[in-house]
Amino acid sequence: MLEEEIRSTGFYKNKTRSVIACCEKLVADFHGEIPHTLEALTALPGVGRKTANMALGNAFGVPAIAVDTHVLRVSNRLGLAHSDDAQAVEEALMRQVAKDKWTAFGNAMILHGRETCIARKPRCPECLLRAVCEWPDKD
Repeated sequence: MLEEEIRSTGFYKNKTRSVIACCEKLVADFHGEIPHTLEALTALPGVGRKTANMALGNAFGVPAIAVDTHVLRVSNRLGLAHSDDAQAVEEALMRQVAKDKWTAFGNAMILHGRETCIARKPRCPECLLRAVCEWPDKD
């Protein structure tokens, strides 16, 4: 049963419903194929803008910047964006980064946010971007 397979991910009951509904919509509306546009992907149950952009950039080679909690935090700390709204941050980054670099940039920002610029206790002394970082609370 799918629910048991994804139990460890948290919110597994809701995720199970979303995955099943998503698969049903893929079969009914897209003949079982995953669509290649942001609009079509976000129309799928359980698929938001971040997930759609990750799929576009990493699975289909369509330039996209996926803004998750890490990208949001790092972008604001570095002064690349000044918003708590993921779409506003995405748009700000798209204006500043060459389109052919969007996916790699987004992936690098996620990794940097997970490993160095972490939420509660960022590793500022180790950070390669410290000199250009605008965050006033850096060590």
